[in-house]
Amino acid sequence: MLKLRLNSEKRAILFFLILISNFIFSNDVKAQNKGKISTVVIDAGHGGKDPGAVGKKAKEKDITLSVAKMTGDYIKQHCPDVKVIYTRSNDTFVSLLRRAQIANEKNADLFISIHCNANASTQPCGVETFVMGEHRNVANLEVAKLENAAIMYEENAQEDYNNFNPNSTEAYIMLNFFQSEYKNASLTFAEHIQNQLVNRVGRKDRGVQQAGFLVLYKTAMPSVLVEIGFLSNPAEENFLNSKDGQTYIASALFRAFRDYKNAYEKENVTEGPAYENNNSNKIVDANKVIYKVQIESRSKKVDNPSQHYKGLNAIDFYEHNGQYKYTAGAFESKKEADEYCKDIKTKGYASAFVVAFKNGIRL
Repeated sequence: MLKLRLNSEKRAILFFLILISNFIFSNDVKAQNKGKISTVVIDAGHGGKDPGAVGKKAKEKDITLSVAKMTGDYIKQHCPDVKVIYTRSNDTFVSLLRRAQIANEKNADLFISIHCNANASTQPCGVETFVMGEHRNVANLEVAKLENAAIMYEENAQEDYNNFNPNSTEAYIMLNFFQSEYKNASLTFAEHIQNQLVNRVGRKDRGVQQAGFLVLYKTAMPSVLVEIGFLSNPAEENFLNSKDGQTYIASALFRAFRDYKNAYEKENVTEGPAYENNNSNKIVDANKVIYKVQIESRSKKVDNPSQHYKGLNAIDFYEHNGQYKYTAGAFESKKEADEYCKDIKTKGYASAFVVAFKNGIRL
């Protein structure tokens, strides 16, 4: 019986791995599609029927919501050109999958998920910032298990996560195969967060880490999950539960966002040629951001693309992660690209979406 159970779990893992692979190669994610950071999604961990970690005085869901709203207020005040979106703005339950969907639907440029840590011992303390990736030690795996356990509150968890078991060590092998194309940018953003929390707020540095978080693995932009402290540590719980503590944490997250934004926008300056937009018969200046509609991703080149994608205009492709990704159209206006994308979807390309380029390079 034990052997049968193990075989069954391995089959489930293989099945889930195939589904993840299909997601990676068939439904490519959107990029930061502008030369500026204009939209940020702030995710207050847990909520509603899911309290998250529970200390002697406070619940994770309450602290994360307060810090998330403070962080958003700082961004609105000091970066008025940035749109701030919350995955939740009150004490409600939002599934992990839905949190990622909100960020993707809003074409967010950054995703920040805020959490509090906990441990069976009262000794551990400090802050750590995670990106989606392979856990390097047992401690990182345990943090991922703790946060992923939120799916136990979800009614359609088995269907939405393909029977993923958040308590199974083997299950995390699957998530290791998903490496976001925004991993480097996520790591850079994570470093900014750690720097602010450690050097400006004086929290103990537990480092920038990697682990398999369900709330991150389908986000289509640089994404981080920050653990702002341990509710199981009495002193840290008092700090996190205080108005001053939450203010310090939120201001650190804001400064990290501001510093990343400034660096990204400063570096995002390129030059390039001009070429014809076959949809409007005008010359498109590649020095500007150019929007195209990605049709599909393939492992091999298409022979005679214009014939293969007959009926579509300005067919082009670019290579990424060993895949050939084909696009149609070329627009200086994202609105025009969005309209063309709708038209393309009616022609059988249901997963088409808009991507942005500058100097022939996808942003």
